[in-house]
Amino acid sequence: METDATIDNLRIDGDRLWRSLMELGAIGATKKGGVCRLALTDLDRQGRDLVSAWARSEGMSVTVDQIGNIFMRRPGRNNALPPVVTGSHIDTQPTGGKFDGNYGVLAGMEVVRTLNQHKIETEAPIEIAVWTNEEGSRFVPVMMGSGVFCGAFTLEHAYAATDTEGKNVKDELQHIGYIGEQKSGDHPIGAYYEAHIEQGPVLENADTVIGVVPAVLGLAWYDCTVTGFESHAGPTPMEIRKDALQVSTYIMQEVVAIARRYPPYGRGTVGAVQVLPNSRNVIPGQVKFSIDLRNVSDALLDGMNADLDAYIARTRAETGLAIELLRVSYFPPCPFHPDCVAQVRAAAAMLGYATMDVVSGAGHDAIYAARVAPAGMIFVPCKDGVSHNEIEDAKPEHLEAGANVLLHAMLASAVVAK
Repeated sequence: METDATIDNLRIDGDRLWRSLMELGAIGATKKGGVCRLALTDLDRQGRDLVSAWARSEGMSVTVDQIGNIFMRRPGRNNALPPVVTGSHIDTQPTGGKFDGNYGVLAGMEVVRTLNQHKIETEAPIEIAVWTNEEGSRFVPVMMGSGVFCGAFTLEHAYAATDTEGKNVKDELQHIGYIGEQKSGDHPIGAYYEAHIEQGPVLENADTVIGVVPAVLGLAWYDCTVTGFESHAGPTPMEIRKDALQVSTYIMQEVVAIARRYPPYGRGTVGAVQVLPNSRNVIPGQVKFSIDLRNVSDALLDGMNADLDAYIARTRAETGLAIELLRVSYFPPCPFHPDCVAQVRAAAAMLGYATMDVVSGAGHDAIYAARVAPAGMIFVPCKDGVSHNEIEDAKPEHLEAGANVLLHAMLASAVVAK
């Protein structure tokens, strides 16, 4: 039996964690040092096989559900209790890195290895989840496996999704041998923790090791279409033009202005623009562009949306141009469970790590896990805040620190058996 003092002294093996990350990162490795391991490809199968083999070597059972989510289970003393789960994803962007998602899965593996090494028994089981198609770079919707698991959309909807070659999710799951029998969602979770690189510059800029994540920003995505009238750039006087691009730029600037009116978490981005006819000497007749608004609460995001609607209405009236604003996607803000946030904060304090609260601006599987169980996240810095890029990088000591926080947060939730 381990004493509380011995439990407090538990630490993961940072070198072993790093070696695991590098070994998994070799599957789909790119010339620039990144990883291309798209969901449900043969490379994804190889990655899944490797992680599952590691789990089995630690005495864990492996269950796969109908959408391909993998649950690797370390038994507890009372296996009737719902497991304390950690995890993330191992699929990547086409030009992805070694740490996004992968770190969360392998930090969980390191937790299990550490518990086994020290013969620590927990009251509740411990599990590691590998969620299917989090990135959404091959199949849409993003966060597919966790979304089906929590009922955000149906299994049939996910199965029918196709890639650019017309291959669908169900067939590709069968192809790689990861279409399980367990009904998605028929898997209890007592609490869920996800360790992740920040994917932003806040922690690094603040020289802080651990980000305590109280929430994930909600987002509203729009497609905006401004329709004017094409005409020759030379003969057409300025005062009678119906220039769709110029009017669009007013709206684009307002998107940024709206975000700045809702600090500190307001975000406003125009990331995709199509100009028609896109000719050097033709006044643009139509412009289509995306709008991405984000904030930390429903009230703030609703305010930003209302401001955008009002500005569009005024611009339509003042210019006489047709302006269509269509909301195409919405994710509500996701506050994490106070108990899980407190466990992360307490674990970091016990370990002596500097912390700060960091609200996530990116989506994670923890968002959907939070719909079915108490959930929390742990952030660690990444170099220059860069992610979704082959040069994505993180310091081994930071990854080790985050995994130590994960270990102790999970132990607090799973309870060490006496």
